[in-house]
Amino acid sequence: MKVCRVLLPVLLLSASASAQTLTPFKDAKLPFTVSLPKGWLGVKFDDGASGVSLVSGKKPPATLMRLLFVGKGGMAVTPQQEFQKFEGGIKGGGMTLKQTASRQVKYGGVGGLEREYLLSHPKGKVQMRVWYGTGAKNLYSFQLTDSPARYAQASALFSKVLATVKFK
Repeated sequence: MKVCRVLLPVLLLSASASAQTLTPFKDAKLPFTVSLPKGWLGVKFDDGASGVSLVSGKKPPATLMRLLFVGKGGMAVTPQQEFQKFEGGIKGGGMTLKQTASRQVKYGGVGGLEREYLLSHPKGKVQMRVWYGTGAKNLYSFQLTDSPARYAQASALFSKVLATVKFK
């Protein structure tokens, strides 16, 4: 999954993700259901990714959440392989990253690997939380991006969102 192309426009995003009410979200095209923060806005990136991308506000600064998936097409993929691609793409894009956490975790019954990063770029720093999970048919990539100052609050909200994921 290519996230580097969409990361650059997001690097300037950094808003508070204060306590939010979650609203159920269903889309027949998605292989999961989820509850999303009320009042957040859907955003479309021209990166070919399938899933849901949303921001906390119309203009930067804003928190970004992405819940993406891609069909495995019978291929044996692992979260570790996907993180190697992800990290290589970040470094190849001229940014530096520092992994700050890594853990095995399940969301909606699907196991995967979650990592947290601090990314540095010419205009500042952002923190990310990325989970790659492998289901029977799909590879999932759930991501959070925010400023270091607001990251803890945004991450707590992201945890609430991920606790509502139910795979079809």
